[in-house]
Amino acid sequence: MTFFFQEGTRIVQPVLLGKIISIWSTMIPVILPPSTKPWPTPQGLSACVLTWAFLHHLYFYHIQRVGMRLRVAVCHMIYRKALRLSNLATRETSTGQIVNLLSNDVNRFDQVTMFLHFLWVGPLQAVAVTALLWMEVGISCLAGMAVLILLLLLQSCIGKLFSSLWSKTAAYTDDRIRTVSEVITGIRTVKMYTWEKSFADLIARLRRKEVSKILRSSYLRGLNLASFFAVSKIMIFVTFITIVLLDNVITASQVFVVVTLFEALRLTGTLHFPMAIEKVSEAVVSIRRVKNFLLLDEVSECNSQLPSDGETIVQLQDFTAFWDKASEIPTLQGLCFTVRPGELLAVVGPVGAGKSSLLNAVLGELPPSQGQVTVRGRIAYVPQQPWLFPGTVRSNILFGKKYEKDRYEKVLKACALEELLVGRDLTVVGDRGTPLSAGQKARISLARAVYQDADIYLLDDPLSAVDAGVSKHLFGQCICQALHEKITILVTHQLWYLKAASQILILKDGKIMKKGTYVEFPKPGVDFEDILLKTNEEAEPSRVPDSPTLRGQPSESSVQPQESPRPSLEDAAPEDQDTETIQVALSLESRSEGKVDFKTYKDYFTAGAHWFIIIFLILINIAAQVSYVLQDWWLSSWANELSTMYAMTYGKGNIILLSDPGWYFTPYSVLTAGTVLFGISRSLLMFYVLVNSSQTLHKQMIESILRAPVLFFDRNPTGRILNRFSKDTGHMDDLLPQIFQDFVQTFLLVMGVVGVMVVVIPWTVIPLISLGIIFFVLRRYFLETSRDVKRLECATRSPVFSHLASSLQGRWTIRAFKAQQRFQELFDAHQDLHSEAWSLSLTTSRWFALCLDAICAIFVIGVAFGSLFLAETLNVGQVGLVLSLALTFTVMVPRCVRQSAEAENMMISVERVTEYIDLEKEAPWEYEYRPPPSWPHVGRIRFSNVSFRYSSDGPVVLRELMPQITSGSKVGIVGRTGAGKSSLVSALFRLSEPEGRIWISVINTTTIGLHDLRKKMSVVPQEPVLFTGTMRKNLDPFHEHTDEELWNALEEVQLKEAVEGLPGKLNAELAESGSNLSAGQRQLVSFARAILRKNKILIIDKATSNVDPRTDELIKKNIHEKFAQCTVLTITNRLSTVIDSEFVMVLDSGRQVEYSQPYELLQDEESLFYKMVQHLGEA
Repeated sequence: MTFFFQEGTRIVQPVLLGKIISIWSTMIPVILPPSTKPWPTPQGLSACVLTWAFLHHLYFYHIQRVGMRLRVAVCHMIYRKALRLSNLATRETSTGQIVNLLSNDVNRFDQVTMFLHFLWVGPLQAVAVTALLWMEVGISCLAGMAVLILLLLLQSCIGKLFSSLWSKTAAYTDDRIRTVSEVITGIRTVKMYTWEKSFADLIARLRRKEVSKILRSSYLRGLNLASFFAVSKIMIFVTFITIVLLDNVITASQVFVVVTLFEALRLTGTLHFPMAIEKVSEAVVSIRRVKNFLLLDEVSECNSQLPSDGETIVQLQDFTAFWDKASEIPTLQGLCFTVRPGELLAVVGPVGAGKSSLLNAVLGELPPSQGQVTVRGRIAYVPQQPWLFPGTVRSNILFGKKYEKDRYEKVLKACALEELLVGRDLTVVGDRGTPLSAGQKARISLARAVYQDADIYLLDDPLSAVDAGVSKHLFGQCICQALHEKITILVTHQLWYLKAASQILILKDGKIMKKGTYVEFPKPGVDFEDILLKTNEEAEPSRVPDSPTLRGQPSESSVQPQESPRPSLEDAAPEDQDTETIQVALSLESRSEGKVDFKTYKDYFTAGAHWFIIIFLILINIAAQVSYVLQDWWLSSWANELSTMYAMTYGKGNIILLSDPGWYFTPYSVLTAGTVLFGISRSLLMFYVLVNSSQTLHKQMIESILRAPVLFFDRNPTGRILNRFSKDTGHMDDLLPQIFQDFVQTFLLVMGVVGVMVVVIPWTVIPLISLGIIFFVLRRYFLETSRDVKRLECATRSPVFSHLASSLQGRWTIRAFKAQQRFQELFDAHQDLHSEAWSLSLTTSRWFALCLDAICAIFVIGVAFGSLFLAETLNVGQVGLVLSLALTFTVMVPRCVRQSAEAENMMISVERVTEYIDLEKEAPWEYEYRPPPSWPHVGRIRFSNVSFRYSSDGPVVLRELMPQITSGSKVGIVGRTGAGKSSLVSALFRLSEPEGRIWISVINTTTIGLHDLRKKMSVVPQEPVLFTGTMRKNLDPFHEHTDEELWNALEEVQLKEAVEGLPGKLNAELAESGSNLSAGQRQLVSFARAILRKNKILIIDKATSNVDPRTDELIKKNIHEKFAQCTVLTITNRLSTVIDSEFVMVLDSGRQVEYSQPYELLQDEESLFYKMVQHLGEA
């Protein structure tokens, strides 16, 4: 109703204007005393103007709040769905798509609600205006309205185009954001493999495709804005030409009523109605995209709570399941086993046997196609790849449980985390658990599970990431003692612990090869016998002090629990009384202060075009405005002539025709044509320049990000970086060009209006100057607040994306711990914080707009009443022109000032992007001096007093290393978890600049470019990084090798058979992060990638920690043969892997404590290496 009244007052204004001019015509040349002047008409006009100003902003404020609520509700649903996505569904979507849905798609709800009602008001208003025009000028009005009808029909066709273009744009945006997300997540691998340029080119190609669609949409928007500028003039032109051709006589009041009615229709018919079609078309596509996402497959809610009889159990009966329903080969087949309290079930098998899938079946993540799973009891799950959310170490361990000091300290001791007891558990870890080592993350992940005091523990190889001593401690103190009364299923490659298991399950190709206790296994005749026999060759575990060899004595179906001398964590409170909010800590994003500086504007405009084009654009804008104003002035002169003719005709009783209608008609036609052509040209050129600016700035930002040091990615969550690439880039693509074009257009219109008013009635300069000063002060006052509110709004968006990205990585853990509701509440809290800033932004902008419109309304009132006082000095044309322009003034001036403020607010997105363009950069990729292509001739590495820290203010993690590694040496690097083993890789690759010198084959590595250095070393990183795409793309992303070389590399890492079994083989599609491969298979793909590079130096960083010992042994053998002439550095926690190395380097607390041959170190009973081996027994 508010909206209806608001638009109604817009139509009444021209009618009242006509009345004033009509009365004027009858008053001239008679001068009336003040008491007899027609006051009611200007009073009515004043009331209409004031009413419209108030209702307009009341409507927009409330409708924008509706849009906000709608957006927040959809975001809530998207996040809730993201937590429920099944493994199959994750192959059909990606982090990039979900981030795009949460940033750009839901934005359409904010926009569509503002303009939705104009779809029915536009045509209704057109009908009302047609009726009023018919009353004024008869049938001639139909000619002008025909132009509008054609425009409305054209707009409906353009709407379909908008829909199609937005659909394609959104798909390209998904791909771009997904690729950027993968690059950010795997930045260490990208840098060590020197793929920065290749990925920058790939993202640039995706961006070009995206921008080609954005440009087309922008040109359509440009035509819409050009129609807002020019269509009303065409309608007036066609109407008056028709009147002249029909030889009708028209009065001045009729001229200005027609002009003002068309102007009233202009905002709705040529701006809001097209905008409504555009936004509705785009919103329909976004709704469809959101709907498709919400309809993706999700995991079924399985209730594994403790039954009333208190009995806990895990039972699989004839269980068969497929990860991929299209696949003919089941992931798991015919599994049968039962585990009861007090039992430890150990699951072993080669890479890809289905061990993790078995745990997922128990979790309910892998639905059965046959058989059934019975799970009774609360589950705690430790994933193979530890997942930590941004927050303190303590909050990661508590995971929503209440803090109980005694219980907490028991857990820390059991999980070998005693060093955290001295207050360091309040250390904040960032995205992906930085800056903790893999072993520390694994222990925290295990501590989280133990602290939950669940009934069932699913442990997916948590011992592989830690050294032998810690591994022994975790198995003895945590698994055998703290969890001795629980159901525990342990997936492991540490075969020496199998003796302590109640049951052993050997899996291969998803089938149970053998099941039983350790003593029951016959040694001959088992396909997996060589793995079991390796326990005798590798290490005989010494007994864990004060713990039983077995957690219980096996019976036919179950093992009864045995008493343990250590107390378990049974003192936990019931689950429903012992939870609290999960504390997530996200560092506050830095924000600029004050106004957006001139450099940001200069960078923005010059990024899109050369200065010559910008100057040309300015000239076209001026030309368009001059033709627009001259057309108004010419029509005013014509109206005066018609008015004089009408008066003479009225007086003498006969018709006097114009002597030469062509005198007015021809220039008027030329000016109208000029207005249309210049208007369209400037709109299209403006959008071309600004969309190009967006593309250039995006390219500069991705290049800057890829040149940033690794420390930048450790300190900034993925979501914060993605915010720049999604929301801020989206603003630069869509909103900024439109706002700038609208501002420039309305600014020039206002200048034209002011110029004409001052020329026609010079005294209007006094109120105009006063108005200008008031507007300037008001705008400045408003911007001081709104700029910071906008910056706050941008900054509070980042935690939403960070929380989403983190939750997607840990969704299996969140579901296993039944923590969905707590994480949903956290997401809603982040959203509420953003909504507060957004709501504040809405309120301030509407307050500003209302003030502007109220001031303009007072100005119109002044002009209307002032013109009555000056009746004797003005002619009809002047009064009509000034009043019609004053009504235009009430719409255009507030819009101009508002858009100028909104443009500055939107420039904050550009400011945020340019912040990332000016990031601190790592050393250059290439120096002027480049090593010869054949360097290094030999793989000799010499450390000279090398110390290393990840940041200038961070702790020293490597201290004064001095080893000399001869060419072709095979060196094993071992040490306790957190000793600095992986930091050695960072120092070699200069991921942060080391102190001291590292020489590779007589060249100091700090004197050459990073790419020249990194290209010459191959690395298999600790955490494998795979990208969405085919297996071929993951092995050879940039097509540098033949198929034969790829197959050979796969064969060397024992993966050829598995890849041949995939549908499509090398062209088989991998899911995001390679999630459809096991962790061991992902490591092997990463290994094959390194082998393909054929460098003189190979560094293996715990790359076989998730691989079974047999595969590890075969790979080690192949490496020794294939890289016999190369220098190989092997960082590992498996002492068996390095026992036959030529040299062993032992690190402790960042220092090199030993460096010698393994045999010599084992002879020295005081050596740290000897003591580490003793943890496993006699070697």
